[in-house]
Amino acid sequence: MNVENEKWIAAIASADYVKNGMLVGLGSGSTAAFMIAELGKRVAGGLIMKGIPSSDATAKLAKQAGISLISLDDAGTMDINIDGADEFDPKFQLIKGGGGALLREKILAHNSRFNIIIADSGKKVDRLGKFKLPVETIPFATEIIISELHNMDLKPQLRMKNNEVYKTDENNCIIDVDIFEKDDLQELNNLLIQIPGVVETGLFLTSTDIVLMGQGNKVVTFKK
Repeated sequence: MNVENEKWIAAIASADYVKNGMLVGLGSGSTAAFMIAELGKRVAGGLIMKGIPSSDATAKLAKQAGISLISLDDAGTMDINIDGADEFDPKFQLIKGGGGALLREKILAHNSRFNIIIADSGKKVDRLGKFKLPVETIPFATEIIISELHNMDLKPQLRMKNNEVYKTDENNCIIDVDIFEKDDLQELNNLLIQIPGVVETGLFLTSTDIVLMGQGNKVVTFKK
């Protein structure tokens, strides 16, 4: 399995959904980077669109690709949003946030008319949770939230980078938790969101409309 090729062909397939005049949410991560590069090529060839980036890193990539960017405030509702996932299951439920952009990614998904997920075949799972679930927290409450998550038997780990506490674009922390044994993900998400100081979780349970998955040299389309 050539993972990079699977990401690339899924990204190309997603770009076919972008038409002239569209406002497009631009996801974050390695697969989304291929999508941004492809859209950049199409813009150079005459495609007219504007992008709303989900992270500072995505904004930088989009500018380098020649894609015009606008703010979410100016965009309002987007025509489509294209993003990757760390895992997706047969119910179109996702875990996202491995790259730390889950908060802005969820905001873009919520404010888009149509949500496309692009992924390589390794992201398809029967049950979410082999990939740890990211939970974004404000720094002030992070340590006490870790204690609470321990009590919930979620085996929390504070995300680190270069021996320092990892910080998101919103200057928040990420706690990665183990949800593999949890059956009711909606209930779990509700419990996590109710903890004061938790900003958002990487559970995207209802937002996805279509998944484009690269598998070998073809794209498999999953529609809700």
